[in-house]
Order: sequence, then structure tokens, then C-alpha cells
Amino acid sequence: MTDITQSRQVAAAPDKVRGLPGHATVGTNDLDAASVFYDKYGHRTLEFGIIKPFDGRPATVGNGGMIAFEAPSRSKVDEAHATALAAGGSDEGAPGPRGENGTGPYCAYFRDPEGNKFLIFRSGADAA
Repeated sequence: MTDITQSRQVAAAPDKVRGLPGHATVGTNDLDAASVFYDKYGHRTLEFGIIKPFDGRPATVGNGGMIAFEAPSRSKVDEAHATALAAGGSDEGAPGPRGENGTGPYCAYFRDPEGNKFLIFRSGADAA
């Protein structure tokens, strides 16, 4: 597993606002089962959807693809990871600090039941 801290990251200029994606989707071959898995996460985030591929071909997992969600606290990282596993997802990296000497972001990785990979992370102090 490649850790997010191993990627080269470029610092944003202080005068630029970092934009958030408008939405993200993953494909599914079983919309009903995927809905059961994803409905555990509520509805207070960026628009995220599960879809059947438009071209009608089977949905497959992208090699190297991952969707990351920032959590407001480390406890929410733990909670999201546990919820994913309880809902049928698989562990791809238990919650904990990453990076050299554990000084990087607090992260947890999992896959949904169809193999799509997700990262839940908290960088810095917990939100108030």
C-alpha cells in the first residue's frame, strides 16, 4: 500500500484558495447492495454517488484510484473505518498516524464491497 505521505505534495500558494471537488462517483454492478453500504455515511459531505456505468459495461475498480475524505477528528476517522468494515468493506490500512515517525496525517484505508479504495484522514488538530 502506498501511503499518502509518500506522494510528492506541492504546497499551495498562501494567497490561493484550495478548491474542493464538486462531486465524485464510483461504479457499481449492484446498486441496491451499494446503497446499503454507502447509506451508512450520511449526507453531509460533497456530492458522492454510486452509479451504473453509462456505457452499459460492467463496473470495474480503477488500478491506483482512490477517493479521500477529510474527517473533522481522529475519532471520526476511526468511526468511518469501523463503519465501513461493519458494512461489508475490507481493511486496507488500520487507523493511525502515517509518515516518518508517525508525524504525518492520521489515516485509515478501506475498500467498499466492490473493491473501490477510500482514504479517510485528519491532518492537524481536530476541528473544534
